[in-house]
Amino acid sequence: MIARSNFVLIILLLASNFAFAQKDVPAKESAPDVPDAIAVPAGLEPVLFARGAGSATYTCQAGPDGKFAWTPKAPEADLKDRKDKVIGQHSAGPTWTLKDGSQVTGKPVAHVDSLDSESVPWLLVDVTSNSGKGVLANVTKIQRVHTVGGMPPDYGCDASHKGDETKSKYTADYYFFAPAK
Repeated sequence: MIARSNFVLIILLLASNFAFAQKDVPAKESAPDVPDAIAVPAGLEPVLFARGAGSATYTCQAGPDGKFAWTPKAPEADLKDRKDKVIGQHSAGPTWTLKDGSQVTGKPVAHVDSLDSESVPWLLVDVTSNSGKGVLANVTKIQRVHTVGGMPPDYGCDASHKGDETKSKYTADYYFFAPAK
């Protein structure tokens, strides 16, 4: 009788340890619902979600037509996980760098207007370079979605302000995709 109750106790302890271990395993990310224009191709799965919060810097420059306009220079944003913990930075390149030592640089290849006309577009980004051995090591695509803010002002850029810079606060959700395992 004692042996049987010890056996049951061991099974219950193992089951509870398994349940606690499962609780610590991060949930698998789900891809956001996006228009087809910025959808990722089949065979890729999201490996990381990060909320970017910071500012977009713009420079007043003349375009090929001689007209002045605010031109994107660089983002400066913290990247946070779902628990609001800073996990990295988003900067010029555009580049995303995580505290785990991994980094990607990309090139926007498609966009759709944000649902809010005063917010920067949603993007699909092709990764052009990876470094480090962390989460971003195998990332090939990035989506920027759910943007709020980030647009330059519609005033203050003319010949007398050539080279001036302005910053605009923004937030966005970034989904990082790698080949499915």
